[in-house]
Amino acid sequence: MTSAPSRSGGDGRARTGGRPRRRARRPLPPRTGVQPPRAIIRRSSESWALQSALERHGLGPVVGVDEAGRGACAGPLAVAACILRPNDAARFEGLTDSKLLTPEERERLATIVLRRAVDHCVVLVDPAEVDHRGVHAANIDGMRRAVARLQVRPGYVLTDGFPVSGFGVPSLAVPKGDLAAACVAAASILAKTTRDRLMTQLHDRRPEYRFDLHKGYCTPTHTALLAEHGPSPDHRYSFVNVAGAARRAAGRAGDSPDGSVGHNEDDWVSDEVDLIEGMDAVEDIDGTADAEAEGGEGS
Repeated sequence: MTSAPSRSGGDGRARTGGRPRRRARRPLPPRTGVQPPRAIIRRSSESWALQSALERHGLGPVVGVDEAGRGACAGPLAVAACILRPNDAARFEGLTDSKLLTPEERERLATIVLRRAVDHCVVLVDPAEVDHRGVHAANIDGMRRAVARLQVRPGYVLTDGFPVSGFGVPSLAVPKGDLAAACVAAASILAKTTRDRLMTQLHDRRPEYRFDLHKGYCTPTHTALLAEHGPSPDHRYSFVNVAGAARRAAGRAGDSPDGSVGHNEDDWVSDEVDLIEGMDAVEDIDGTADAEAEGGEGS
């Protein structure tokens, strides 16, 4: 007598119509108190969303960090750290990346930031330190200094674009942070307005370079004036265009005692102290350390 064919496959799995039977999914274990609740970012809060989510989970105060003058070939690098009050978005209409604002809008928002911020600090890194360490290393160190010198200890740091360690608290690199995070946008405004005022005042001392017009960036006007007058103590000699202008100026000078053109670090630091005296946005000076879109002509 012939037995009925088996309903199971050769591997012992039960089959229905020749297909493997799907196993029922087991329910996920219940969430325990050890696991943090999921962060919900509300679209309506726009650039305040990330800060709000961190604050709701007990990770505040949240500080934003950004710089101005990274691509300039003259003047200091300005690095700012800023802590804004949670749920203060209504006070900051128009707050965004400083490079997208007119000078008048930047000054208006800078006044609001200085009045409403929980804490803020702006650090200036002079050209001599930028030359010695390189602009990226000087920028990162300036960020650490700015955060360390806040009176209010932050719980979390948001940086613009690239990760930075060494803050002593958790940090997160936010792509296009000055657009995505309000506290980073506020820091960018403080850094930009502080540096622009300094460069305008430097123009009074060295009007031949028109620092008030291009703010030290490599615009056509600045390039022409640099070729005509050679570099000043306020230029960054590690930049190719400045180094080239220095060599050409040395060739024209001919009668220089050592045949070279250099810059006097002490002269720059002394000028810096005089120029930023009375500027409320600057918390500290540290004298021991693309272009047109950020600070070029007409901006």
